[in-house]
Amino acid sequence: MTQYVVPAPVVSAVPVEGTEALFPVRRILCVGRNYAAHRREMGGDDREPPFFFAKPADAIVPPPHHVVPYPTMTANLHHEIELVAAIGAPGTDVPVDEALALVWGYAVGVDLTRRDLQNAAKDKGQPWESAKGFDHSAPISAIRRDLAAPPTGRIRLSVNGAVRQDAQVADMIWNVAEILAEASRLWRLAPGDLIYTGTPEGVGPLVRGDRLEGEVEGVGALAFTIV
Repeated sequence: MTQYVVPAPVVSAVPVEGTEALFPVRRILCVGRNYAAHRREMGGDDREPPFFFAKPADAIVPPPHHVVPYPTMTANLHHEIELVAAIGAPGTDVPVDEALALVWGYAVGVDLTRRDLQNAAKDKGQPWESAKGFDHSAPISAIRRDLAAPPTGRIRLSVNGAVRQDAQVADMIWNVAEILAEASRLWRLAPGDLIYTGTPEGVGPLVRGDRLEGEVEGVGALAFTIV
């Protein structure tokens, strides 16, 4: 039996819809600026190759958790709803036409962002970890298994009943297969990886007490309150 010198970390996991099983989280990769309108919203306008940033596995907030604490060191917390691809097979340098074979299922996720810290990091050319990879920064729904094809329908998020983000997954600049193919050139993808595929326009600030409700057509929904 392996003997650790400190307690081993608990494995982060996400429920699988309709079962008692859990999907173990190995790591979280996120795609930036993958919807044209959001790219313009954030100050860009070209179709550059997808770029990635990471969150730690323990940033996941799976159901049935319904509250997310407002993070420290920010006065400008933002929401970004996303389609999430859950990886179930290993892959390195995978061709685009084979990339979807890596997908085990899909979920709805929210990439919470300390926007003020992100903007300060951008201005100084510094990494985004403190802006993106903080505790509780990756709420997610249960994972839906066995979809015949990647979702392309409506992606939507409301705050306190008012719609903030409302678009189509089909509006992504880089589709799921292209994202996974590119990621597999940069990393060896493996079972347990979660890929947050980018957010549409309409990102905005949150305060304590805000109730978020998000959904991706054909995938599921999530809801939580900032406390």
